[in-house]
Amino acid sequence: MRMTKQNTFGIILALLASAACSRSGPGAENQPARPAAVDAARLLHADSEAGNWMTTGRTYGEQRFSPLADVNAQNVGQLALAWSYDLDTRRGQEATPLVIDGVMYFTTAWSKVVALDAATGARVWTYDPKVPPEWAVNACCDVVNRGLAAWNGKVFLGTLDGRLIALDAASGKPVWSTLTIDPAFRYTITGAPRVVKGKVLIGNGGAEMSVRGYISAYDAETGKLAWRFYTIPGDPSKPFENPALEKAAKTWTGEWWKLGGGGTVWDSMAYDADLDLLYVGTGNGGPWNERIRSPRGGDNLYLASIVALRPDTGEMVWYYQETPGEMWDYTSTQHIIVADITFDGKPRKVLLHAPKNGFFYVIDRTNGELLSAKPYTFINWATGVDMKTGRPVETGIARYPGPKPAPVVPGPLGAHSWQPMSFDPQTGFVYFSVHDAGFLYKSPEHFQKNALSPNYGIDVVAAELPQDPNIKKAIISSVKGRLVAWDPATQTQVWEAPRTTAWNGGVLSTAGGLVFEGTGDGNFEALRAANGEKLWSYFVQAGVVAAPVAYTVKGEQYVAILVGWGGVFPLAPGEIALRPKPLANIGRMLAFKIGGKASLPPPVEITPPVLNPPPATASPAAVAKGERIFQTYCAGCHGDAAVSGGILPDLRYSSSLSDDSWFNIVLGGSLVGNGMISFAKELSRDDAEAARAFVIYRANQSLAQSKSAGGSPGTKKH
Repeated sequence: MRMTKQNTFGIILALLASAACSRSGPGAENQPARPAAVDAARLLHADSEAGNWMTTGRTYGEQRFSPLADVNAQNVGQLALAWSYDLDTRRGQEATPLVIDGVMYFTTAWSKVVALDAATGARVWTYDPKVPPEWAVNACCDVVNRGLAAWNGKVFLGTLDGRLIALDAASGKPVWSTLTIDPAFRYTITGAPRVVKGKVLIGNGGAEMSVRGYISAYDAETGKLAWRFYTIPGDPSKPFENPALEKAAKTWTGEWWKLGGGGTVWDSMAYDADLDLLYVGTGNGGPWNERIRSPRGGDNLYLASIVALRPDTGEMVWYYQETPGEMWDYTSTQHIIVADITFDGKPRKVLLHAPKNGFFYVIDRTNGELLSAKPYTFINWATGVDMKTGRPVETGIARYPGPKPAPVVPGPLGAHSWQPMSFDPQTGFVYFSVHDAGFLYKSPEHFQKNALSPNYGIDVVAAELPQDPNIKKAIISSVKGRLVAWDPATQTQVWEAPRTTAWNGGVLSTAGGLVFEGTGDGNFEALRAANGEKLWSYFVQAGVVAAPVAYTVKGEQYVAILVGWGGVFPLAPGEIALRPKPLANIGRMLAFKIGGKASLPPPVEITPPVLNPPPATASPAAVAKGERIFQTYCAGCHGDAAVSGGILPDLRYSSSLSDDSWFNIVLGGSLVGNGMISFAKELSRDDAEAARAFVIYRANQSLAQSKSAGGSPGTKKH
């Protein structure tokens, strides 16, 4: 049905009336009847409003535990689809929705915003910030967005091109907008803002794109900058922004500021109101390779750290660096949880953290003291963490010192990435998605800073998936995923649920004794929180990486999840990310309830086209040159070794391999509207021709391998 202004106004009035009747908690009777009327009191007492989900982690402590229990281990088998809402993009979907007084607000790919009636899925409003498609080249890991913040009748959005926008929650119209970045640099925003004490907090991404990380605080009413904390020092010949950076500069060498340095705050934050501390996770170094950005070594503070800040001023109170001298893309931007647990026989106020590097950390959140750090999966870059120094004990291969590639585990995918964890205070367990995947790190013979490609500082060809069939099969089969229940008090795994692929979704636990997670192969599951027994599953037809939420409308409990396969794993690793039966990547918001009556249309299977490349006639030298160009400029979107993971086009099948349209695309920018920019500033026609020669070579190689294996390279689409 086409929505008219009258329809929209009627829905808003109905939602306002419902909200006015349904609010509970301190001061509820005095709260204004307006959408997203969120304030400090409501967020601090979020558990008294169990039916709402008012901030991305549900509470300031980011536990992602719902006190709702109407859907429980006894009746979850009756959970069924209540409604669905189709999205207008087939890119990755990573957002956690907010549900406030009967209205659901969430973001989608390309930083778009949707507001729905949370009981029916009816559209209230949508907003498109119109991110320039060409800005996608600055996004290392898809054009995703992880969500919104709400405060005083507004919802706040960070856009891929670096804007922070306040939207009126009733209409979706902009109230104010501010640019949080210098557009001369390749920053992006994919994370969800938070609001603490009337300030909107937002970071950014782009460590591989030669930027310097920071987190900013803006006044929620005006959009005026309140403070900014840089996570790494800048040019030491200029005044340091604060004393913490003067200290940090002593741990860097060389001219790191000319390369950016990294340390971006692209996701995790949590807040403890009693201590009045904001906890922020910082990112990897830029370039990854420490020998390039800080050639004489050093810890490179405050990369890969948790820092505690005063939310009023941005003053640093303490820090703990999880990966000193980071050089593997081991970010600490993964989900931070605030919890009170009994540790070593004593009640402790802690932070719980499972960053990319493979260690689970229990940290005293009052002062940053490390209480425990244990591997939560297999790793080979370190043997443990020295509890006297808090530093990892690195192995001989960790810093990829030799002339051959070093097989380091985990790789840049991380043993656990951005997908949110959940802490269940009833079981005392943390539930999170684990990925087992290594990587071949090797320093490059020569490093050149590029303006239109990521600056990893590694040999990108050495990291390529080998094409020897036996080696390739072994590597692909070694990449696995699982859902883990972890006891932080004993630092032990309690149970695990194996998955068919890496890169599965974020997690929700509930007072109903359940753990919910979506999977990369397209299922949404409920497991028993105590032992991991699978109790319910629903085929959602697309891979899931986002985290679910639970909420109520008029006393009825719903569980909702945003589906849509995407992020870095389906893009960059190529063949490793391929699934046996690829489906059309239809993004949807799905809501379930006991006795739901809705259904999805039949899934749409994708039949791959026939591989029919032109003959491979280029010289080995030309192919080798093209391989390096492709791995540098193209693989991040179109897949390692020219094999797409299924989200963006697989260039082996491209008709442009046979004519000059290849140059119109690569150099002329004819597909810039799809996010494919012109690379004419850095690549010559000969370079573009070499890249095409490599893709043609790979297409013929893939065709020969398929025939040799007795398979079919694909059938024609109908």
